[in-house]
Amino acid sequence: MSIDRLGARAGSRPPRGARVSGSPDATLDGRPSPGGRWRFWGAAYTLLILLTGTNLPTPLYRGYEARFGFSPLVVTLIFAAYVAVLIPCLLLAGPLSDAVGHRRVLLPAVAVAVLGSLVFALADGTAWLFAARVLQGLAIGAASGTLTAALTELEPSGNRRKAALVSTVASVGGLGLGPVLAGLLAQYAPAPYVLPYAIEIALLIPAAAVVLALPATRSGKRWRPRRPGIPHAMRAVFATSGTAGFLAFAVIGLFLTLVPTYVATLSGSGNLLLGGAAVALMLACSALAQLIGYGRPARALELAGLPLLAAGLVLLALAGGVASLPLLLAATVIAGIGQGLVFLGGLTAVNQAAPAERRADVLSSFYVIMYLGVGLPVIGVGLLAAAVGLLAAVQYFACVVAALCLAVLLALAIALVRAPARR
Repeated sequence: MSIDRLGARAGSRPPRGARVSGSPDATLDGRPSPGGRWRFWGAAYTLLILLTGTNLPTPLYRGYEARFGFSPLVVTLIFAAYVAVLIPCLLLAGPLSDAVGHRRVLLPAVAVAVLGSLVFALADGTAWLFAARVLQGLAIGAASGTLTAALTELEPSGNRRKAALVSTVASVGGLGLGPVLAGLLAQYAPAPYVLPYAIEIALLIPAAAVVLALPATRSGKRWRPRRPGIPHAMRAVFATSGTAGFLAFAVIGLFLTLVPTYVATLSGSGNLLLGGAAVALMLACSALAQLIGYGRPARALELAGLPLLAAGLVLLALAGGVASLPLLLAATVIAGIGQGLVFLGGLTAVNQAAPAERRADVLSSFYVIMYLGVGLPVIGVGLLAAAVGLLAAVQYFACVVAALCLAVLLALAIALVRAPARR
């Protein structure tokens, strides 16, 4: 086993005097350089802001429904359009980034993100919303796996566990910041359907500067489109972590699309900030759980997170049945903690197992699974809501996903018992 992998597994730095694999911003004696730190945190900022922009519409969908006259099902289809373009873009951008360098992929991604926010700001019909989400899907598809790989390579001391933590916290932080920012501005500031996107465009300008400052690294290999492939040695890790992550992100998809309306139905309040705050609370708990879980074994994080995620979903279903906001609050906190532990554990396991020459490719494939979890289940919830109502649809979804979480938990436990050496 290499020094780099041993250091990553222990969550520690490589021995002094060793060259840090995959970390161009470390000095020869292993000490991080100031420039390396700046690029690392700049890449984290870029990921945070890109994901903030994609989630600005979350508390605004109810207003768009009233302005443009569409149903909750259309909301899920708008969200699905984002995922539909995001996934093939992830599959193309990952190996492309490995071949031509991260900077050449990320700079166009930031430009497309600016364009997506501009289309949202100018939207005067449902078609504009679909177009804006497609542009955002292209941007995030190109950037997610690429920035995660860049963070791993730019972490000055070569600590993959720290890189995974920063990546997941930035991702979840962006998911949570977007709804709060848009809800706050839409409720209390002028131009509620323009101002949030204008601020996002302004925040993307320093992100573009960060991307321009990234090292112009490339592998020298020729890029060609190919089907997603996972190295044989890590397929078992990818399968279990990917399944757990799919379920964790299915919960995020539910919160991002339908829970704001669910909250409004239970509370009887039309305050846009309230729905966005519920989403943000869930994601804030996720980020906090990741910070607390940092340094713990990847499988231990997943084993702790799956039952919490299941418990939060059961409480979410019960909250709708008894129309209890305090119970909804408890469900949001518990589900958020479980989601954060599952996501961090899964990404850490995959990040540690991925070979350096295919890291962006593997991580992009991992994010494909995550975004499938975000996009596919909520379409089913939207269809079900049209037949049985929103509250009942969310309850059915929560119970099914909770049962699946427990099934994956059992599978993980059995696998660990059969192969204790792999813990």
